[in-house]
Amino acid sequence: MESLKTLKQKVFDYTELRLGKGIVDTELDAAHLEIAFERAVGTYRQRAQNAHEESYVWLELQENQREYILPQEVTEVRQVFRRTMGMVNGTGSSSFDPFGASVINNYLLQYDQQGGLATFDFYSQKLELANRMFGGFINFTFNPSTKKLSLVRAIHGTGETVLLWCYNLKPEVQLLSELQVQQWIKDFTYSTSKQIIGEARSKFQAIAGPQGGTTLNGDSLKNEAKEEIDQLLVDLTMYVDGSDPLTWVMG
Repeated sequence: MESLKTLKQKVFDYTELRLGKGIVDTELDAAHLEIAFERAVGTYRQRAQNAHEESYVWLELQENQREYILPQEVTEVRQVFRRTMGMVNGTGSSSFDPFGASVINNYLLQYDQQGGLATFDFYSQKLELANRMFGGFINFTFNPSTKKLSLVRAIHGTGETVLLWCYNLKPEVQLLSELQVQQWIKDFTYSTSKQIIGEARSKFQAIAGPQGGTTLNGDSLKNEAKEEIDQLLVDLTMYVDGSDPLTWVMG
């Protein structure tokens, strides 16, 4: 996989060449290109489902510690799973369930002779009820700004490992490596750069000269950039970037 620096440079080259670099002075420096790129990535992360990814993270609990700081990439924590029920340090074997062992041995491995899907469904409901009653689930709060995960229970042991079901921001290098996302970011960076040039040129309607001066096209550049940006935002609603379409919502 190419480095982030190389991928970003390709975006900058694409932008400058479309603006006529080598033919005319594009009037952009590195800072302008960087801010245009940041706006493109920020807008994409804000509006596109494909900017996020689902992940599972292991977290080792510490004694008497209820608050943990997660990486900056984490945007949401959906669930905290435990390996056992009713224990605080993850040691021991008190979570062994004879009924669970019989289900695996008799009902699942010999489903054609006894048991079946109904038995498996009853067993799944039994596990969920037992987890709710005996501490299989951990209530928590997560602050997406500070990345602070607060467990709503007292932790009396060290060493238990819980599983976090999270959503993360995809790294920039991954976004720029996906063909559909890469093209959208390139076009948005180009349109934003054109808008920056238009803002600068619109400060003066004309430049005086011996032959009557030169009229600047700042307003037309801004109008073109606005139309292009609006269309790119509409493209996201059409999932041109490869995001998953919306599913049915009831209620």
